[in-house]
Amino acid sequence: MPVNPPKSSLLLHRINNVNTATNTIATATANMLCQKEQLQFQKRFPGTWSTPVPDAVARHHTLVVGPNQCCSSVVQQIAAPVSTVWSVVRRFDNPQAYKHFVKSCHVINGDGDVGTLREVHVISGLPAGRSTERLEILDDERHVISFSVIGGDHRLANYRSVTTLHPSPAGNETVVVESYVVDVPPGNTNEDTCVFVDTIVKCNLQSLAQTAENLTRRNNNSHSSNNSSISSNNNGPIRSCSVLE
Repeated sequence: MPVNPPKSSLLLHRINNVNTATNTIATATANMLCQKEQLQFQKRFPGTWSTPVPDAVARHHTLVVGPNQCCSSVVQQIAAPVSTVWSVVRRFDNPQAYKHFVKSCHVINGDGDVGTLREVHVISGLPAGRSTERLEILDDERHVISFSVIGGDHRLANYRSVTTLHPSPAGNETVVVESYVVDVPPGNTNEDTCVFVDTIVKCNLQSLAQTAENLTRRNNNSHSSNNSSISSNNNGPIRSCSVLE
């Protein structure tokens, strides 16, 4: 890995490489829950250590990291158009649509605009019960969403994430970048914290890819069916007119 990677590159894995033996029990639980999705995506998208990201996108992931905090970023390529992926990601009120670690979500204040508050309850096996989160950015034009954790029963204090979407170089797929900054809990190291959070983020993005790709296939099938129906309806009158002539 280069010592000073280009500004337009975000790493697929954590910047500091660590031995997975340091993972906590919670991380092992997250890995186990995510294993099936990881295997499926490894077959379709062989991992690369870094993915070029346009400077206009990378600037959204320039995070201020304070003392006793850590940060990281994950990149996921999805075989679906940006509009389809964004329709899932922008739903601040429905993170469980693709985040399998979320058991339920309730909006407690707001109507989906910036400043909206939600309370998220997570599944068992993770070091958390509930999380109160605020929507910080929702940019439908640039496809940027950000939220921060402002309370709850968990150990990830002052967590803030930024997620961006942009077209792949080929233009027919979507590249999702999610970065975060969070306090390192007392008794944990930067490495421990990032190992755990990275595991959750990667699993969420892999699940997002599956959700968006399935939605794309359904939309394509529906479009093909509608076209076939229109063609059939059009053929009827044309044949009738030719008979009348």
